Amino acid sequence: MGNEVLFEVKGCVATITLNRPERKNAINQALLTKLYNSVEKIAESDEIKVGIITGSGNAFCSGIDLSCLATDNLFDPRSDGKNMPEIFGACDKPIIGAVNGYAITGGFEIALNCDFLIASDSAVFADTHAKVGIHPGWGMSQLLQQAVGQRLAKQFSATCEKIPAERALNCGLINEVIPADKLLIRATKIADEICNVNYDMMLTIKKLIEAKNGTTLDGAMTVEQKGFKIFLEDFGK
Repeated sequence: MGNEVLFEVKGCVATITLNRPERKNAINQALLTKLYNSVEKIAESDEIKVGIITGSGNAFCSGIDLSCLATDNLFDPRSDGKNMPEIFGACDKPIIGAVNGYAITGGFEIALNCDFLIASDSAVFADTHAKVGIHPGWGMSQLLQQAVGQRLAKQFSATCEKIPAERALNCGLINEVIPADKLLIRATKIADEICNVNYDMMLTIKKLIEAKNGTTLDGAMTVEQKGFKIFLEDFGK
C-alpha cells in the first residue's frame, strides 16, 4: 500500500485526504483500510477534537474502483468485521466532510457518513448504484433519506441524477457552498470554532441529537431531560 490516504494534524484538527487523484480518489481496499484507520486515529486521540475529510485534486471520491471490485476485499478490508458506518459511528468526535468535487456512489456514502458537509461550488453528488448495478453497502439507502427525506432519496437513487452543489444546499444535503479555493479554509475555521467551545458539552449535545436516530421523538426528549436533571443535581453540589 502507498499513500492512498493522507493524514495531517494541526493543533486539535486532523485532515484526512483521499489521495488517488489519478483515479479521482476511487475506492480500493488500501484506500478503505487507511480511511478506517484514520477515522479511528481521530476517535482514539487525546489531542484531536475534530476531523475533516476531503479529496486530492478535483474530486472528492468517484466511488468504487471497478477494476478492483472482483479482487479487493471491500466488505471487510481489514478482516476485523467492521464496516464504514460502524467505524464512523464509533467516533464521537465531529467529522466534517469538505466535498471538493465529484462525490459519486461509494464516495457519496463516505460523505454521508460524516457529521455534516460543506462543499465547493464545483461539487457534484450522485448515487449511481442502480446505473452500474452495485448493491449499496455503506449506508446509502438509509443515510441519504435521513439527509433529504425519503421522497427525494427515492428520486435521486432511482434516476442516478447528478446533484450540483446549489441543489444539494437547497435540499439540506449540505450546510454551505464555498468557492473551491476557500473550501479547506472554511472547513478549518468551522473545526477551530468547535475546538473552542465547551468541548465535553458539545459532545454531549452531539450525542443527544443523534439519540433521535434510534428512538422516537418522545424517547429522545426523555434522554435529554434525564441528562438535564443530572446536570442540575451535579451543578448544585
